[in-house]
Amino acid sequence: MLEQPADPAWNGDERTTVSGFLEEQRSTLAWKCQGLSDAQLKEPSVPPSKLTLLGLVRHMAEVERSWFRRRLQGEPIGRIWGTDAQPLADFNEVAGADVAEAFAAWAEECRIARSILTNVESLDVTFSTPAYPKMSARCMVNHMIEEYSRHNGHADLIRERIDGKTGDFPTPEERTSRPGPGSVAPGTRVP
Repeated sequence: MLEQPADPAWNGDERTTVSGFLEEQRSTLAWKCQGLSDAQLKEPSVPPSKLTLLGLVRHMAEVERSWFRRRLQGEPIGRIWGTDAQPLADFNEVAGADVAEAFAAWAEECRIARSILTNVESLDVTFSTPAYPKMSARCMVNHMIEEYSRHNGHADLIRERIDGKTGDFPTPEERTSRPGPGSVAPGTRVP
């Protein structure tokens, strides 16, 4: 596996800092899923909960799409898995889910979100939705960091239950880089 780029969050301007912390959270979820079989990724945490690592990955793909594309950019696109009848399909419908498809969708939504965040004029840019009458890109990115942080806590507990592995950061041997042409070994799951 390849070494991750240095964390830009410690010495950057505001956009670089929040982007760095968001990347760290994305990488943490990827690391919590690393090295597990498809069956392990679909293994529920603790009954009666149906929460799984794959459900978290699918959920975060939906969250990336919802905040960056549907809200901030105003793209008229639907959900990836959820519907009006099954709004939590990302979490709940994992038994028959395609693991590779889920990780590919998450990677693509993260790639698009990175591009949007890089190209948004300012973190002061605002958007409105029925639920959020006026929200800044700054607030949205901080919400994304919070969303990942909360779910990474879930991921840590699920992973510990599966194989006992815990921790905040991967060892140097476990580090992966973001996907891009030729940047990740085949079979490596990262956003």
